[in-house]
Amino acid sequence: MHLSLLTIFLAFLRLGLTSFGGPVAHLGYFRADLIERRRWLDEATYADLIALCQFLPGPASSQVGIAIGTIRAGLAGGLAAWLGFTLPSALLMIGFAYGVALLGDPASGWLHGLKVVVVAVVAQAVWQMAQRLCPDRLRASMAVGAAIILLIWPDALAQLLVIGLGGLVGWRWLRGQTGNGVTVPSPVSPRVGIVFATLFAALLAGSFLASFIADPTLAFLTGMFRAGSLVFGGGHVVLPLLEPVVVGTGFLNADRFIAGYGAAQAVPGPLFTFSAYLGAAVTVPPGGWIGGMLALIAIFLPSFLLVWAALPLWSALRAQPTAQATLAGINAAVVGILLAALYQPVITSAIQHPLDVALALSAFMALQFWRIPPWAVVVACAVIGGTLS
Repeated sequence: MHLSLLTIFLAFLRLGLTSFGGPVAHLGYFRADLIERRRWLDEATYADLIALCQFLPGPASSQVGIAIGTIRAGLAGGLAAWLGFTLPSALLMIGFAYGVALLGDPASGWLHGLKVVVVAVVAQAVWQMAQRLCPDRLRASMAVGAAIILLIWPDALAQLLVIGLGGLVGWRWLRGQTGNGVTVPSPVSPRVGIVFATLFAALLAGSFLASFIADPTLAFLTGMFRAGSLVFGGGHVVLPLLEPVVVGTGFLNADRFIAGYGAAQAVPGPLFTFSAYLGAAVTVPPGGWIGGMLALIAIFLPSFLLVWAALPLWSALRAQPTAQATLAGINAAVVGILLAALYQPVITSAIQHPLDVALALSAFMALQFWRIPPWAVVVACAVIGGTLS
């Protein structure tokens, strides 16, 4: 059944307006609407696509959407699915960037409340990811070791190093500890897939070479592309990858960076639309809504290239125990990256007073144990922060 692009766009637009709660919740919304209600795919194919997108770096829920759109209507269908799912939160985040500029200092109470809630959100992500991705002593030790390295050496190069070391350790010592793969039907031919893989590799290499060119706009956009290319483990892990690109370069101060990340928890859709806020808020041109859209495209472009490259190659790769073991090691290192980010820049920029600790602990309890929707916790923390100020 080949679907029209408008049908795909409208279906994903509905999901983009209503899907709160992060990537795991998004996948639940996708299943209820696209698999159970619309019957666009069967359960086995949907599970296979989730496995594929969890294997790839990038935002898993967005990549699953791209893959579903591609299967139903080709490459244009993947683009239509992404537009529908992403535009609502992207526009809200660009609007938030304009609002911060109008309302002034991010040290004001409500923005400080947003910064504090990020502590709870990232702490919950570390907690849940560690339980799932570090189930044994080796992987737990890898996560703690990665965090120690990054706390001592807080640099983007160190992040690449610990990801590479995690993959190497997984390849050597974690074989046989992961499940078997299944097959994904692909509308993309192997030859076209190789073209996309080559293009991704060339752009990633070019993004590193661009660091030698003294152009702030190029540095910002290539940094966004690298972040979208190297994020394993979900949207929260993009925080430590973007911080050196935006705050470390002086393009945006840490307060506004963390405040925007807090606001991203309160909107539906993918967390990667945080990039739209950054593109609109940074001091490098073009800024504004144009900068927001360019940043959004830059950070999501790797997802398109990787999904379209992987669809025809996945069944062969997924069946290899070495590939599964390498990913298991990378995921353990990712937990360490997020653990280090929980301290710097999240806690160091948000926690200034015992009341901040109390608010962060309350938000964590609400998220983790009471299962209150993240958007409600974010709004409550912003209100409390404004009241306390």
